[in-house]
Amino acid sequence: MHKDKFARGKGRFYAVDYKPPAEEPDIKFPLILTTGRLLNQFHTGTMIRRSEGIDEVYPVAHAEINPRDAAKYNIADEDDVVLETRRGQITAKALITKKSRPGIVFMPFHFHEAAANILTNPVLDPIAKIPEFKVCALRISKK
Repeated sequence: MHKDKFARGKGRFYAVDYKPPAEEPDIKFPLILTTGRLLNQFHTGTMIRRSEGIDEVYPVAHAEINPRDAAKYNIADEDDVVLETRRGQITAKALITKKSRPGIVFMPFHFHEAAANILTNPVLDPIAKIPEFKVCALRISKK
């Protein structure tokens, strides 16, 4: 069934030109914040975080920081850090990891006590008309 649908051209993909995000790093906010999900969490954790086994994996809000950036900002693993954008600031634990590329900080949005979307940019994509929640300029410091 899927093959027929796509063979008739009803499920085509179209190439689009790259458009940079509305907000890029600068001197005041030199890093990029990106947000996303954790495998074992769901939304703000209001239900899933009541499960002891699941909550043991990531019990507190954290920001994944590349070791190079951590050294630059004198941040150690599990330090309390302040993440700040033009829209606000939150506090989380530092998780130093090579999973994040230099210049990019990843933060899951599952923690109501450190709601990552307070920081994100709500500007709408000009084509898809969805909020640009996945990338914005950030600065980070040890609390």
